[in-house]
Amino acid sequence: MITRPTRSALYIPGSKLRALDKARGLPCDVILFDLEDAVAPDAKVAARATLHDALAQGGFDPRLRLVRINGLDTVWGADDARAAATMACDGVLVPKVNGPADLDAVADLVPDLPLWAMMETPLGMLNAQAIAAHPRLAGMVMGTNDLSKDLGSRTRAALTTALQHCLLAARAAGVVALDGVFNAYQDDNGLRAECDQGRDMGFDGKSLIHPAQLAIANAVFGPSADDVALAQRQIAAFDAAMAEGQGVAVLDGRIVENLHIVTARATLAMAFAIAALERT
Repeated sequence: MITRPTRSALYIPGSKLRALDKARGLPCDVILFDLEDAVAPDAKVAARATLHDALAQGGFDPRLRLVRINGLDTVWGADDARAAATMACDGVLVPKVNGPADLDAVADLVPDLPLWAMMETPLGMLNAQAIAAHPRLAGMVMGTNDLSKDLGSRTRAALTTALQHCLLAARAAGVVALDGVFNAYQDDNGLRAECDQGRDMGFDGKSLIHPAQLAIANAVFGPSADDVALAQRQIAAFDAAMAEGQGVAVLDGRIVENLHIVTARATLAMAFAIAALERT
């Protein structure tokens, strides 16, 4: 079970000092410092230095700090990777990962940091299991906009197979899985519905494009007070049953087995980790 909170992963342009400074005070679990899509071509070289200096100044802890580089098939990618290797970050997010070889190529340039994979191409979907099993991989981020473009799909429902396939691969490998972005950042109801769907599928959190989306993602992907209370009651009931020599417990008319206790303990661990993060 993954217990480090990754409920909300906010993209921040690596080229914009004001946005970088504001990010230091935002209640997100992950910051995706972007050198790719959010940075114009003529600003990409300067963005490396801007981001390097901002990370060196600090103030982003305890958030997970990931740097999304440009692909190695671009003129900026290799230099981005080399620059990220020297930054005060927690990992490198690799765009458009089609297979393990794409991660190998970045790993050669970034020897000491965990890698994360943007899952946003049809070939990446087909190779999700091999990608998730890469020894340097720490997480997968769904790139639903690019995937929709490549598939020619018009609805979120059309991505269900791809989302589930990547989630299965991530769970089999024990790595983090983050759902894709919701573009209509002023549509709170739409965002909540999509977060609910991603949470119910099993994703650990959601990538976001605007700070206004943070509160909803944090609420949906974090355990609620009711979730915590149920987990505590399940553990208490199971412990009592075990003390009486029983292998299972009954709570509110439902069987509680050891597998439910594993989930309950993970819920409490996540709640504790979130509380510690919010106190920092």
